Amino acid sequence: MTPLLSQMPDAAERAALLADDPLWLILIKTVVILLIGPILTIFLIVWERKAVGRMQNRPGPNRVGPGGYLQSLADAIKLPFKEQIIPDTADRKVYFLAPVISAVPALIALAAIPFGPVVSIFGERTVLQLVDLPVGVLVILACSSIGVYGLVLAGWSSGSPYPLLGGLRSAAQVISYEIAMGLSIVGVILYSGSMSTSAIVDSQQTGWYFYLLLPSFVIYLISMVGETNRAPFDLPEAESELVGGFHTEYSSMKFAMFFLAEYVNMVIVSAFATTLFLGGWKFPFVGADHALNQGWLPLIWFAAKLFILLFGFIWLRGTLPRLRYDQFMRLGWKVLVPVNLVWIVVIVTVRAIKNSGGLSTPQILFGGGALILFVVILSFLIPDKKVPDDDYVPVTGGGFPVPPLDLQVPEKTPRQKAIAKAEARAAKRKPAAVSSGREAGDGDV
Repeated sequence: MTPLLSQMPDAAERAALLADDPLWLILIKTVVILLIGPILTIFLIVWERKAVGRMQNRPGPNRVGPGGYLQSLADAIKLPFKEQIIPDTADRKVYFLAPVISAVPALIALAAIPFGPVVSIFGERTVLQLVDLPVGVLVILACSSIGVYGLVLAGWSSGSPYPLLGGLRSAAQVISYEIAMGLSIVGVILYSGSMSTSAIVDSQQTGWYFYLLLPSFVIYLISMVGETNRAPFDLPEAESELVGGFHTEYSSMKFAMFFLAEYVNMVIVSAFATTLFLGGWKFPFVGADHALNQGWLPLIWFAAKLFILLFGFIWLRGTLPRLRYDQFMRLGWKVLVPVNLVWIVVIVTVRAIKNSGGLSTPQILFGGGALILFVVILSFLIPDKKVPDDDYVPVTGGGFPVPPLDLQVPEKTPRQKAIAKAEARAAKRKPAAVSSGREAGDGDV
């Protein structure tokens, strides 16, 4: 058991191992992390098309490669060689910079994600993580939110109304759901006592946070779908309203970079959810010193959790219709944010009571259940809002679409009155008819 326990380092030893990584090992980790996003994007596109096709009783891609699985690779090769169409009204510098701003932060956010424990790579003992920062959670949040600048600038620089509206929607959407996502992570930080991603994984040895902090987990899942502009929250690129949204005027490789950023952001938020709520790379129901949590095996468990969450994105797209924009914003500001704030207060109260040693866990649970029961009973005792009778008609026109009873309907509309006045003025200006001097009925002599 001693050699197994020696592979589970504490924070100081993990930091020492990462600091001792030679340059060639750092370069290998960097290249692998940069390639994870594009490789998974190629796989996810064809997986999504086949899965949604199966849901809709059709085959999906089935021409390029075995079973059609090379279709995304063919598209990735084709896009850089397509013609670039740039609008005349575009701000060219910002127009070219926007896709880069959108894609680059998405590629580097995985650097702070712990993919596994201590392993040996070509004889060098290291951790399956590029950097372990004390504020790793904030770094990942920052990288996932900086990409919205690319969407906003793309919509503005295109010089077209539909992309501009899509960019404004992206800004409002990310602001709304970034707040809900950040608040959902507060509970994890309070329980783990750290903002380091590796420390959060280590703190879940006694229990995963997806059931210990279930409201935070549910709110995070909803927020990550809204954060990545995925269906049913894909309002910035709603083709039924905005043609294509912020990337309507983009083509060729620049369009491919926006596509890449969307799918890489899906991978980032899913990997982040795995780290925060699903135990990271740990296998369920076994201790940290178990053989299943040693060596390269945890990388498989991490990938399995990641693909389960990614399939959730595909499942939502194939089943739920797109929300209206007002419904979407109402969900973020009037439901997710208030519930998050109340949940944080509950967590802080429970932690304070447990740390003071005043009450035990069963007592806290009993007291919380009694409080919830009291609130439910109180909600039933509050009298319902009085509904007016069906025969009642408001005199002042308060009920739409019933007009008020004292409504005076004019005989002529303002336009009809204006036309009548114009005709009267034209009749006055018309010259009088001049007689020819010959009366009707006069005959020749």
